[in-house]
Amino acid sequence: MSAEIERLKDEGTRQQVVIAGGIAGLVSRFVIAPLDVVKIRLQLQPHSLSDPLSCDGIKGPIYKGVFSTLRAIVRDEGIRALWKGNIPAELMYITYGGVQFTAYRSLTQAQAMLPTRPPPSLESFISGAGAGAAATSITYPLDLLRTRFAAQGPEKIYSGLANSVQDIIRREGPSGFFRGLSAALGQIVPYMGLFFMSYEFLHQYIGGKTLPFGSGDATAGVFASVFAKTAVFPLDLVRKRLQVQGPTRSRYIHTNIPEYTGVVRALATIWRKEGYRGWYRGLTVSLIKASLFLSLISVCIRVLTLGMQAAPASAVTMWTYERVMHSLVHSDRNDEMWETYTGYDDDYDD
Repeated sequence: MSAEIERLKDEGTRQQVVIAGGIAGLVSRFVIAPLDVVKIRLQLQPHSLSDPLSCDGIKGPIYKGVFSTLRAIVRDEGIRALWKGNIPAELMYITYGGVQFTAYRSLTQAQAMLPTRPPPSLESFISGAGAGAAATSITYPLDLLRTRFAAQGPEKIYSGLANSVQDIIRREGPSGFFRGLSAALGQIVPYMGLFFMSYEFLHQYIGGKTLPFGSGDATAGVFASVFAKTAVFPLDLVRKRLQVQGPTRSRYIHTNIPEYTGVVRALATIWRKEGYRGWYRGLTVSLIKASLFLSLISVCIRVLTLGMQAAPASAVTMWTYERVMHSLVHSDRNDEMWETYTGYDDDYDD
């Protein structure tokens, strides 16, 4: 493993890792919030657009594309609807980012102390998968709330965050907060393992200062996400549909969401009724997310022209994480140099 990768994993204190991860999640969420709502709406739309008969009797809107969905939401529900579920999502991203990077760092350091250290690629896979599973499990209730708020149409099912928590506990019990968790773990373990493994590899060549403005980290995040996201996307779609199961299922913007009893059966039902395209409904929103983020930092335009899907949340997260960690570590180093020069030491300060 190269010295650059060792530096990435070992530098900084645990507190710095938590702060950098949390800020990275917060920034990435702010960037992608409206498109996240569009993605959820598309994923929850159960009828096949290629079969006009399946749209008969649909009471809710029929979304046919990313931009038309954006316009329809703004027209029917107002501009604020694009940030539905933003409060639980912000809490989720902050917590997720902190837990994810802390767990990744801890697992990597733990493997370094083994008598026989795993190969670099396997080490990154184990650390990424473990970090993703831990962060997903801890933040899953917030993910479920984010999905349910984003799925609400003009009719409000929950009046606020506190009301949603109380209603779910009363009507569904504590287990209601974990609907679809098995699909989430089935998705996140291979996704995070593959993402971090490929990110570590790409970071050696295009990370750091290889590209202008430190955009190499974001570029590595984009390519790593492209590689990992597409294969597990059907599980992401199933997770969303399982999250809206329960007593409120027929009250969301799509009133005809089928009732699913498990991950495998849900995958089979979607394939049978909606075709293979039903598994990837909403995948193109990843391309729009990438174009939005990359237009801000002016990198990876070629990726978009080739029609490759990417998840900019990962790109934003990795870019922000690298920048914040760099600032924190160098800030502490400057403080240490100042203390050495002046003879000042916090241990002697009463």
